[in-house]
Amino acid sequence: MAKSDELVKYITERVVHYIDTPKDERRRTKTKEPWAMKWFGMIPFAVSLWVGKKEKAIKSERKMQK
Repeated sequence: MAKSDELVKYITERVVHYIDTPKDERRRTKTKEPWAMKWFGMIPFAVSLWVGKKEKAIKSERKMQK
């Protein structure tokens, strides 16, 4: 029974803290993540890193050929 009491206490504290915080401050501290990250997680980020490395390798290869 103690765990459920702790959970109720924690949730209550969070709700009270949220209600006590002014609306402007809540908006200021909230950062919005890109939609691709929100819907697809780390996959777009990983693909962008992979494509970036490929492009960099191609550019350095072209420089070496010149």
